[in-house]
Amino acid sequence: MTLIESVRQQWFSNVRGDLLSGLVVALALIPEAIAFSIIAGVDPKVGLYASFCIAVVISFTGGRPGMISAATGAMALLMVTLVRDHGLEYLLAASILCGVLQIGAGYLRLGSLMRFVSRSVVTGFVNALAILIFMAQLPELTDVTWHVYAMTAAGLGVIYLFPYVPKIGKVIPSPLVCILSLTAVAIYLGLDIRTVSDMGALPDTLPIFLWPDVPLNLDTLLIILPYSAALAVVGLLESMMTATIVDDLTDTSSDKNRECKGQGIANIGSGLLGGMAGCAMIGQSVINVKSGGRTRLSCFVAGVVLLLMVVFASDWVGQIPMAALVAVMIMVSIGTFSWDSLRNLRKHPLSTNIVMVTTVAVVVATHNLAYGVLAGVLLAALFFANKIGHFMYISSEASSDGLERRYQVIGQVFFSSADKFTAGFDFKEVLDKVTIDLSRAHFWDITAVGALDKVVLKFRREGTEVVVIGLNEASATIVDRFGVHDKPDAVDQLIGH
Repeated sequence: MTLIESVRQQWFSNVRGDLLSGLVVALALIPEAIAFSIIAGVDPKVGLYASFCIAVVISFTGGRPGMISAATGAMALLMVTLVRDHGLEYLLAASILCGVLQIGAGYLRLGSLMRFVSRSVVTGFVNALAILIFMAQLPELTDVTWHVYAMTAAGLGVIYLFPYVPKIGKVIPSPLVCILSLTAVAIYLGLDIRTVSDMGALPDTLPIFLWPDVPLNLDTLLIILPYSAALAVVGLLESMMTATIVDDLTDTSSDKNRECKGQGIANIGSGLLGGMAGCAMIGQSVINVKSGGRTRLSCFVAGVVLLLMVVFASDWVGQIPMAALVAVMIMVSIGTFSWDSLRNLRKHPLSTNIVMVTTVAVVVATHNLAYGVLAGVLLAALFFANKIGHFMYISSEASSDGLERRYQVIGQVFFSSADKFTAGFDFKEVLDKVTIDLSRAHFWDITAVGALDKVVLKFRREGTEVVVIGLNEASATIVDRFGVHDKPDAVDQLIGH
């Protein structure tokens, strides 16, 4: 495929659908970018600049056309402590370092590690994200007047009921209708409730290039590195998971390692333009695909339209009541949560449920999605190893004269099943010869090889001749390399003399 054909396919093969979906996404991005800024404890313009920059840059550098990346709640939640303790400039520096780490992850091809994250971990990750987004709205709903509760309830009513309006219900995004209608009501009634402008100054100019005003020394690096590492891991996890979801929705494949590098470049750009780090957005990406977006153009349009609307209509955006944004974020939380996972608790195996619930519990307790995913992956690996370890069976058959015995090993021999392998042999039986048939077994690690050595040498110590047959090529390679039972002084090596 030539360069021109590639550009045409990735940018201009679906112009009408991408322009319309880009507009819809831009409108939906404004309240979310502002809300995520507020979660992180920074001015709304930080999230808005970030969403513009990340969406535009990733449209050129990303590996998944049609996926939307911007400022996100998962990333904002990790920034709260850094902003509170050290301020905005350190957040910008952390965003740049996060981008550098993500580019490194792309070159190390860590995108392919997503295959080790099980479905139950992904479900737990998504559910925990939904819970944290909901919890972040609670400060806006405590110690407030009844007007705020009424406006929030009305906003949720509009969001969930407007799509049922004939003809226009499916065309105009209901979160946008919620924001416009509640803003109009608040202005008309002159309600004294918190608005977006109360949260900080909205941008009235285009973003400018600036280097974060932090000392370039080891102390600064030690402050931002833990946050940058967490942001990089969570950003890549959410981006890889979102890319997988969009792959399924569009029946196309994507370059996960290129996506890692693209996310990194976008976050560096965001930090240099006064924005915070971001990543792919599950909700917005699904909205984009469902609205007809397929190519890079949709993400580019979303970023550009977002900036133009905010810069040239900031007076209007500043009058949006916070209750409207809270309603939108509660909708995002409800839509993100996998309600099927609750219904499936009875159907799914106990181990699957434990992995999912543990992932959720660790994330909610630590407010760090990376810790939850790590705990989930480790648990899933342990359950899998335990399950596979049970799929091993040893049968035996004695000769007619009772002087020889043939053992047949069936299944996987590795660290989890090594003890069971050793226990399957009777060393007290007096025999002249033992044949161990491994034609239906596979040896995976040095623990398994050590178990085979132990069995062979124990028999030989009793004066029994041992013959090992049937090793497949892969098992034979690891046994020849690490095994000692066929080498001189084998017994001495095994017991460490």
